[in-house]
Amino acid sequence: MWSLLSIAPYALALGLFSLLYFFVFPFVEYIRDPKGLRKYPNMSAFSGMSAVPFMILASRGFRSKELHAMHKTKPVIRTGPNMLSYGDARAIKDIYGHNTKCIKDPSYVITAGTHYHLADVVDKPDHARKRKVLSSAYALKNLETWEHKVSDKVEKVVAHFDKVCTTEPSEVVAAGKVAPDPTDLTVDFRAWTNFFSLDAIADIGLSEKLGFLDTGSDVCIAERKDGSTYETNLREALYPTARKQSLILWNYEWYPILNKLVNVFPYFNRMQQSANNWENIVWRRGMQRLRRYEAGEKLDDFFQALMEDKNSRANNLEWGEIVAEINIMMNAGSVTTAIAIANVMYQLLRNQECLKKLQEEIDAVMDEDEIVAPYDKVKHLPYLRACLDESLRIFPPTSHGLPRETPPEGMEILGQWVPGNTSVSMSAYVAHHDERAFPKSDQYIPERWLGEEGKTLQPYFVAFSAGARSCIGRNISYLEQTKILATLVHRYNFALPSPDWELKRLETMNMILGGMPVKVWRRNHQA
Repeated sequence: MWSLLSIAPYALALGLFSLLYFFVFPFVEYIRDPKGLRKYPNMSAFSGMSAVPFMILASRGFRSKELHAMHKTKPVIRTGPNMLSYGDARAIKDIYGHNTKCIKDPSYVITAGTHYHLADVVDKPDHARKRKVLSSAYALKNLETWEHKVSDKVEKVVAHFDKVCTTEPSEVVAAGKVAPDPTDLTVDFRAWTNFFSLDAIADIGLSEKLGFLDTGSDVCIAERKDGSTYETNLREALYPTARKQSLILWNYEWYPILNKLVNVFPYFNRMQQSANNWENIVWRRGMQRLRRYEAGEKLDDFFQALMEDKNSRANNLEWGEIVAEINIMMNAGSVTTAIAIANVMYQLLRNQECLKKLQEEIDAVMDEDEIVAPYDKVKHLPYLRACLDESLRIFPPTSHGLPRETPPEGMEILGQWVPGNTSVSMSAYVAHHDERAFPKSDQYIPERWLGEEGKTLQPYFVAFSAGARSCIGRNISYLEQTKILATLVHRYNFALPSPDWELKRLETMNMILGGMPVKVWRRNHQA
């Protein structure tokens, strides 16, 4: 009895503190409105006081689509006590453009590891230093040097597809009007895009042969800091971290603590274990490549550019910084490209007239017996690029609003003053579905990207972000997307499980896809 009585005052005090901290203080701050943000409509009744409503929105799996629906009537929405979401594509220039005063907001700091990589570094001079080091690795001229590595991976995809394909189907089945036999759905196209992009970026970046395309599996070696190794599935380790962050990140003050507390729940604990596996996979890749470098191997890859400049002078980067860059290269350098390839094939199979038009364009420049599309032959094909960009527009692989912070003195966005140190963002999905920029935005219309009309749309196209912080690897991604798509639609026809089949999507930090079983046929070019 005495022990319970002694605990009671502390429990009462804790309850009172919680009430004041989580409810009374936020409400008082909302009414006090020191930044003047109350003039913006709230996403929900409590968004001006708490990040919890946005966390709930994120848990439903497609927050950008829900934001898009809200933005149809509300150009700016307050999604958290200090967060604004924009729905007008013209805001891209102010928030992300080359001359923006915004910097990456605190979310990048609290989710960073011991060392920043190019994608999460906030400090502008440090970003400029990193970009200078990495620009030589990602330079456009290197595409010619690295194309043979991509071609090798495309050949491996073709080798597998050749094994499982059958002869040309009937016209009605090929047009997607009739479902193929379920037993003939022999390829998970989504999985093979993952194998392809992971094998490609490991070779381009580290001169490593992961061999996923050879085995049809993503089992690889992970290495702990103590040197012990074990086998694990790379794809299972790659995605859960982003899922976990997408659910709990949005209260920046509490995220570091919350990120640990939620691990008591099995659902989040499994995500944390996956994150640990991913770190060990990256560590293994880095250590293996470092051993080769120290043994004197001079290899033409991303790692070499990290270690030395083009004149063979050492960059003297800390090992933690190098590992961080390997991490983002393996992650962003594979995930978004794989999603993009699966998405564009899905769109083409759902829009057969676009597929036929694309095949005609590619057939006109490739020989009938040519297996892998040479980049020189297909890189300037306008309809091919239009098909890729239209797919990237409808379902951008990185769909959520990349958060930025206004400068301390504040700034104008869309002609309206926004106070300093406010987190602002615009979802790529929302921007790409702004009807003022993209009429009939839900429809797959590659033709919108052709000619002068296509040029006018470029300022509103943010699949690779925009401005100085845009994706440095976009040229490599386009190289991979262009070569494999041209190769596959030239050599094969595909069919989805049924005419009304839909690809499942889960929005984390990226738009993660479910499986995509397809039937594969060899094309008959004589038909």
